[in-house]
Amino acid sequence: MNTSKIALVTGGSRGLGKNMALRLAEKGIGVVITYNSQKEEALAVVAEIEKAGQKAAALQLNTGVVGQFDAFFAQLQTVLNDTFQTDRFDFLINNAGVGIHAAFSETTEEQFDQLMNIHLKGVYFLTQKALPMLNDGGRIINISSGLARFALPGSSAYGSMKGAVEVLTRYMAKELGSRGIAVNVVAPGAIETDFGGGQVRDNAELNQWVASATALGRAGLPDDIGGVVAFLCTEDARWINAQRIEVSGGMNL
Repeated sequence: MNTSKIALVTGGSRGLGKNMALRLAEKGIGVVITYNSQKEEALAVVAEIEKAGQKAAALQLNTGVVGQFDAFFAQLQTVLNDTFQTDRFDFLINNAGVGIHAAFSETTEEQFDQLMNIHLKGVYFLTQKALPMLNDGGRIINISSGLARFALPGSSAYGSMKGAVEVLTRYMAKELGSRGIAVNVVAPGAIETDFGGGQVRDNAELNQWVASATALGRAGLPDDIGGVVAFLCTEDARWINAQRIEVSGGMNL
């Protein structure tokens, strides 16, 4: 039986999820990433992890479609057996997400439902269905956003879903504590990725504003986030539970 720990990172083909996967692998943790449509990018992440000497795999999953979850976990079971010689995993990182920028007065029900399905309903039921395969003493890390703490126009639905996930995290921690599973939230600030159309990265004016609103004087980078998630999966972090850790460089203080 393989004794190394294994993490499942949703949305691990690019951006923050990719960085999390790479940083977890650096700590000797095997990684399974999910991707929605970017198969080639996902396989490139797997190859990068394998090149560094760690085991990895990628599976397709739309985290907003709960009806796919049973089939996904059946696939995951096969991958765990084939790649890692086990039938369980240790760390679940609920990272997959999309950004929709729309004024409160103009947000459609379709946009609201898409955000809710991916960021709240999907996280709720994916985690629920993962429980039989998650080892006791494992960790769950939910990804939120600075936008759950401070309000910026255009993110009312997204920020609301992330706020709900932060409350859900405390309930998970309370109810899974008997299994020794710690559950925490990592809330990134504004990060230079392709998320939400790459606005923070590509819009110089927005990037400058973010830097001016941040105590450390710049927008965040993916590399600022992944290591925090990896740390929360180590023994050093075993007594951190039900906490919201904002990783924003001190934004909007």
